Amino acid sequence: MTSPILFLLVSLVGAAFTASALVRVRRLGPVNLPYFLAAWITGEMPLHHLAWQAVATLAFGAFGAFEEPAGLLGLAITFASWAGLLAVHGKALTAERATGAVLAEGGIRSGDDRVSPWHGVRPFSMKREGVETLRNVTYGESLPGDKGGRNRLDVVRPVASGTGRPALLQIHGGGWVIGEKEQQGQPLMHHMAERGWVCFASNYRLSPKATFPAQIVDVKRALAWIREHAEEYGADPNYIAVTGGSAGGHLSALTALSQNDPLFQPGFEDADTRVAACVPFYGVYDLMDRSGLRGNMSMEPFLADRVFKCTPDENRELWEAASPLARVQPEAPPFLVIQGTHDSLVFVEEARVFVEALREKSQSPVLYLEVEGAQHAFDTFHSVRSALAVRAAGAFLEDTHRRYLDRS
Repeated sequence: MTSPILFLLVSLVGAAFTASALVRVRRLGPVNLPYFLAAWITGEMPLHHLAWQAVATLAFGAFGAFEEPAGLLGLAITFASWAGLLAVHGKALTAERATGAVLAEGGIRSGDDRVSPWHGVRPFSMKREGVETLRNVTYGESLPGDKGGRNRLDVVRPVASGTGRPALLQIHGGGWVIGEKEQQGQPLMHHMAERGWVCFASNYRLSPKATFPAQIVDVKRALAWIREHAEEYGADPNYIAVTGGSAGGHLSALTALSQNDPLFQPGFEDADTRVAACVPFYGVYDLMDRSGLRGNMSMEPFLADRVFKCTPDENRELWEAASPLARVQPEAPPFLVIQGTHDSLVFVEEARVFVEALREKSQSPVLYLEVEGAQHAFDTFHSVRSALAVRAAGAFLEDTHRRYLDRS
């Protein structure tokens, strides 16, 4: 294969990545996952994609790829791809206005500086000065369905000693079947620890080896353990907030809306599992899909086969109890719901329905941040959108903590 033809093919691949980040597409069936992956990494790292495409273009140019029509066509496609990547980056920067508007709506002022256009150049560098991580702390005994290490958590906290610090529990996602505590929520936890918070990231049992409600039971076990041992880590046992993404968003919202429910606290029914605030990212809030939003992307077959191991007809009570939307109540804690508009795994309309229900019933503040152009899992590593969402979550959590201190 000649270099002009090969360059044309490479340019088409690069353009496909760019297009995936620009265009919102859903319900793609078996190709939905590859589309998501391409849109996710391109949408949050457009400058990195522009860099590799530029390097590839220079390399092919050195080998004479532009001396034939195929190479020139590839060059035109590449230039169009670069323009698209710059548009993706520009769209991410405009999310700053929406973030500020949401916080202002809740009467919250963030003292953070504006996000740099170059934020996220080192997307996977999580270390912060003055922050330490304690790994694999056991929060309870290993229960049936634990394939190993699911009863452990990490602690991300300030190095400097202190007491009475606010606490945050981070719950990882992974469709209730995969995922590890180290893989998600790191930008938010390190941001909060740098600001004096004590953050806990817990594992929980996974399906299909474990059957729901094992996942939420383990989250409650971790929460009860944190409350019991908070002071050992410098945290205030009376102020614990909860967050998580995707399945972790579902579990964090369910935790906040099922406080002290004995159904999910077998053997520790008297433990206090209340939370002070909840920040779910792109969570699944209605396992029953009452609004019919998912169409052929319904999760019911997967959940019935792998997670619940029963259908809604066979145990509707459990399915209802597991749906945060069915548990919305006046006594709900403050919520900040965060969702990307381009999410192809959990649709933005699902978050809107949940927020509307919360606002109708909850007596606590309910804020909703819709991040333009963001895909699923957009906050997993550093990017412009990730930084904006993290700062919004941090400002919201610190505001709820200030209100808690005022009440105290």
